[in-house]
Amino acid sequence: MTQVSDVMTRGVRSLSPKDTVVMAAQAMQELDVGAIPVCNEDRLVGIVTDRDLVVRGLAQARLGADTPIDDVMSRQPLWCFEDQPVDDVMAYMRKSQVRRVPVIDHENHLVGMVSLGDLAVKGDEAQAGRALRSISEPAQPDRSHLSQASGAAGGGASGPSQNRLSKPTR
Repeated sequence: MTQVSDVMTRGVRSLSPKDTVVMAAQAMQELDVGAIPVCNEDRLVGIVTDRDLVVRGLAQARLGADTPIDDVMSRQPLWCFEDQPVDDVMAYMRKSQVRRVPVIDHENHLVGMVSLGDLAVKGDEAQAGRALRSISEPAQPDRSHLSQASGAAGGGASGPSQNRLSKPTR
């Protein structure tokens, strides 16, 4: 059975929570990626995506040249172990509707990233295609802020769950 370590990208660049959003955006541009793992030392503490920069930074007028990544990053990122079966991780990605997942070892050190692209190129292309189809299904928009603002009853769709394939012990 193929493991994540067989298909993942190793030697990925990470940033510190204290690095700036400008540094994150520049790294994304330089590497042509949409997500950068955020680590304290080599321990995963979050992930910053291009979407985080826009939704948590720009849209909330919180972006300045010296804004730390810590202000906009996604905490408790979804992740997997390097020795997990690719099939399990792909099912997890479909369920969670994510296209990339940081990979850690059993000492909780970041060792790489696995993306749908990695799975398509180095793994089962048909299975990666099915995962992409599931991940790309449109989600219901969160309109809870509209009902709260108008005083109407009822909530919006809930956001994605924080389910992880595995949970590190820190």
